Amino acid sequence: MDREEVLNEFRAAGALLSGHFILSSGLHGPVYLQCARVMMDADRGARLCAALAEKVRARTCGSIDMVASPALGGIVVGYEMGRQLGRPAIFFERVDGRFALRRGFEIPEGARCLMAEDAVSTGLSSRECVAVIEAAGGNPVVGCCLIDRSGGAADIGVELIALAELAVPTYRADNLPPELAAIKAVKPGSRAL
Repeated sequence: MDREEVLNEFRAAGALLSGHFILSSGLHGPVYLQCARVMMDADRGARLCAALAEKVRARTCGSIDMVASPALGGIVVGYEMGRQLGRPAIFFERVDGRFALRRGFEIPEGARCLMAEDAVSTGLSSRECVAVIEAAGGNPVVGCCLIDRSGGAADIGVELIALAELAVPTYRADNLPPELAAIKAVKPGSRAL
């Protein structure tokens, strides 16, 4: 699946939005990818994750023991990546503002983990997940996402495999370009600021 095919899946799902958005990082941007709308169609989600799993297998030679994802956005992608790769999938939840394992989830010592996300912007949530994998005794081999909206600039602490890259500019609230400042900002994501 090439970049344009991936973006067409987002367009078909009404998930590639234009406007003025406040991202989970607190930064502002003119484009928002509503991955939950893409993944709500199980067939579409399976197609996208099958293509991503193929890229992960090629890069890792199948050396993944389990998949770990951040809640909330990464849960469905992580589950589907686990299904596509034939590996168990767990997720991290925020407890007092920090990611933690709950619900009886464990990472066996030395387990080779794939950190799976829906979209990566700054890489902050992904870096936090990689750190939790390491703290739990796992080996974060690689990360993956449907869309890397940093255009390849995000550093998550391990290699990031993206199904598609999209370079989307982001701005601090006090440094908005005039065309963005003229539009009312909305916060469509799952994490409160």
